[in-house]
Amino acid sequence: MAMRAVEITKPGGPEVLQPAERPVPVPRENEILIKVAGAGVNRPDVLQRTGNYPVPPGASDLPGLEVAGEVVGGSTRHFKLGDKVCALVSGGGYAEYCVAPEAQALPIPKGLTPAQAASLPETFFTVWSNVYDRARLAPGESLLVQGGTSGIGVTAIQIAAAIGNRVFATAGSDEKCAACVRLGATEAFNYKTQDFEKEILRVTGAKGVNVILDMVGGDYVPRELKCLADDGRLVFIAYLRGPKTEMNIDAVMRRRLTITGSTLRPRSNTDKAAMVAAIEAKVMPLLREGRVKPVMDSTFPLEKAADAHRRMETSAHIGKIVLSV
Repeated sequence: MAMRAVEITKPGGPEVLQPAERPVPVPRENEILIKVAGAGVNRPDVLQRTGNYPVPPGASDLPGLEVAGEVVGGSTRHFKLGDKVCALVSGGGYAEYCVAPEAQALPIPKGLTPAQAASLPETFFTVWSNVYDRARLAPGESLLVQGGTSGIGVTAIQIAAAIGNRVFATAGSDEKCAACVRLGATEAFNYKTQDFEKEILRVTGAKGVNVILDMVGGDYVPRELKCLADDGRLVFIAYLRGPKTEMNIDAVMRRRLTITGSTLRPRSNTDKAAMVAAIEAKVMPLLREGRVKPVMDSTFPLEKAADAHRRMETSAHIGKIVLSV
């Protein structure tokens, strides 16, 4: 049986995303087959499209790392046919059907549309695994989110604020900064008109923040080290300003700073299953209570995936971009 999909015809700009017909994938052991209703669009999809994010062995070459829809086949130990789920996948989301490890799927919370549900897995997994597992943000500590209106940013702000952490954010316009504050940030700084280093030191009484979630890298890193409190943690999830930087190692040693980071796609299924358990216990209750909500920027039909990528590359979006299948 064939299905509609969008494939990357060659490395390049958004125009290389083209509609195609592919065989419906066959689930392996411990996998479910999902009839996709919505697929999230993420920065790694853009990197894959440009040839800068290799597909892991055994994963689909189709882009798309998160989906929402209906279980229509495969392993059904935890779900039954007809259940509505959202899932983290290692590829293949830009299609009518997608397989996912059953342990990486979550029930769609009541009241959410498929598009809203499709916006959750990648951001929830990324924020929890980096802010709380790797950086170990503790009760009463503070967090700086670089890129506060990205899909990751809006999720990080909401989760940390709901848990009780003091949150600060940066964004590229006054409108975006206002959106960060509405989502729970104590203050947000326009990086085009304000020096975030000076602002963080001002609002923390020169103490700095405990954790920084960074997707910028490059020349931001030396400034971020100055924004950290003693024993602070800087965690990287991307590097929009480049993967290389210069830093003062002496400051890292004297102030006992920790620099870490991760990328989600190559992590083992076992790791991801452990994240699901933590998210189910710690984050999903916040979602069900309405203390954390999906923040949607725009929805595009599957065949318009190129337009969705163009929207993402403008960096004008506030929240998630999703494909409707």
